[in-house]
Amino acid sequence: MATSGNKAAREAPRLTLVTPPLGRADAIADDLAAALNAADIAAVLLRLEDGDESALVARIEALRILIQSNGAALLLDGHPELVARTQADGAHLSGAEAFRAAAPGLKPTYIAGCGGLATRHDAMLAAELGADYVMFGEPDRAGQRPGFEAVLERVSWWAEVLTIPCVGYAANLDEVQALAAAGADFVAADATIWRDPRTLAAAIDALRERVAEPAR
Repeated sequence: MATSGNKAAREAPRLTLVTPPLGRADAIADDLAAALNAADIAAVLLRLEDGDESALVARIEALRILIQSNGAALLLDGHPELVARTQADGAHLSGAEAFRAAAPGLKPTYIAGCGGLATRHDAMLAAELGADYVMFGEPDRAGQRPGFEAVLERVSWWAEVLTIPCVGYAANLDEVQALAAAGADFVAADATIWRDPRTLAAAIDALRERVAEPAR
């Protein structure tokens, strides 16, 4: 795992769209299509409400072609066992231990990302276990998330010393800009951002501004 104490200039971060937990695919289909058509989206992190396996598969498959045909990767929030069955591109696992258990069944064919990392040690462990990216700042299932200053500190630290991509989770436009400035490679946009065309456009503008900034 390569490291660097002072990275060269980065490209503008790209957006990852994070869906609300879905009980029905059609709840977001129109808004998701509009967002994918309007911007260069790196990935969609699909969160699902609980249900039996057939219901989960149906929700994933209802959105898969829409997402992938627009050039975005389809990542499942959990459910690594459904990645191959639904032709998704990978899974996002919460916590280093969940990542340790699921990654061997995903890599190297599929993307295996890791979030829910409470400490620097956990983040480094995820990297050592082969995470394709780490995410900082996402809410848990109860909707709780770390303080944003702590998220910025973690993103800045990671960007300075590690080359594995870092995703910062943004719940509003101010957070998008701050995460980009801190050195995030990707910014995960909460649905409150990408479901409104005006805030989506403003988020893209905030990321593009990162190109003109001097190297970190």
